[in-house]
Amino acid sequence: MTIGKLRVLMIAPQVSREATGEAFVAFKWAQALSSRVELTVACLDSPGHTPLNEQLPQARVISWPAPRLFDRAPRLRAMLKPEWPFFSAKLRRWLRDHSSEFDIAHQIMPQAMRYATPLRGQTLPYVIGPLGGALSTPPGFKAEMGKAKWYTRLRALDHLRLRLDPALRASYSEAALVLGVAPYIHDHLSPIHLRDYENVLELGIEEAAAPSAPSADGKIRLLHVGRGVRTKGLRDVIRALGILKERTNLYFESAGDGEEIAICRAEADRLGVGDRCTFHGLIPREQVETLYARADIFVFPSWREPAGNVLYEAMRWGLPVIAAARGGPDGIVEEGVTGLKCAVSTPEALARDVADAIERLVDDPALRMRLGAGGKEKVLREGLWTVKAEGLVRLYERALGR
Repeated sequence: MTIGKLRVLMIAPQVSREATGEAFVAFKWAQALSSRVELTVACLDSPGHTPLNEQLPQARVISWPAPRLFDRAPRLRAMLKPEWPFFSAKLRRWLRDHSSEFDIAHQIMPQAMRYATPLRGQTLPYVIGPLGGALSTPPGFKAEMGKAKWYTRLRALDHLRLRLDPALRASYSEAALVLGVAPYIHDHLSPIHLRDYENVLELGIEEAAAPSAPSADGKIRLLHVGRGVRTKGLRDVIRALGILKERTNLYFESAGDGEEIAICRAEADRLGVGDRCTFHGLIPREQVETLYARADIFVFPSWREPAGNVLYEAMRWGLPVIAAARGGPDGIVEEGVTGLKCAVSTPEALARDVADAIERLVDDPALRMRLGAGGKEKVLREGLWTVKAEGLVRLYERALGR
């Protein structure tokens, strides 16, 4: 053992740099931590990916074959994580013989609060998080949501389980430290007495983006990046553009795929702004980066957003952001410092507020520059992976009472 380094066990169902979503974020945390602590990662294998011990050469990897039963239902698998009981059982058995090898354990994923941890009931101190999710649909938007799949509707039970499920309650009450992506997580966990809590956004950045030259054609380019689902606020942006259709220098681009894209394309045509809206669909990461580089304003009024990682991406590029004053974005965006926030009540009101925010930024180039610079300064101050890893080590020390 290296003298002075904490012995940390990090657990997550999947960890891989070749994945997306939670598995990729878990990998980035592990990669950033592996040079600062004596790290062991326990997870399930990711079939078809480079072995994790090759991806994380500075860490020790313990893994088990992943159940393949739900491979053909990726959305259900992402929502329910049916492999979690299997992984938990494997880990608990393994910890019987190995828990003394660690100073502290950290369940980095899943992000949702509905999964009882296999670390509970152990003598090993542990951290959980950053947790996210559990946001409900605002009443004014329910009529436009459509019918959710049965496994998505199960999310309605999350609040009840936090009050009644003994395994879930013990998972958080026994934790030395609980991390949440934004302050609203602490509110959701209020039925449980926590030993300690801290807000930590789960995503980071490698470095600031290169400065991009302002457009010389007089156009103001707006950008939205996210899945094509109603909650991401894309339809609200299109309606805001309809309100501003007399401003013919506004051009809008969207990156993301889903059932909402066709609805928004039709809405743009109906409102008379279809010729100034481009829906790129699902595109490679390098093309998304190109969109960030040429954009002037990032518009992302997602109103059921657990964290808001794309806001970090936009601020990395020095873009002023327009976001909803709800969930993760409400904690990320500093009003008048990194962006503008819009209240969430009804679709009509949100569209008007987004339109007002766009107009304000379009009419005030100095404000655009100031907010963009504030956002970039924020992510460099708190979002670099090196900074986040150092902060997490300090939180481990805090959890251990050192």
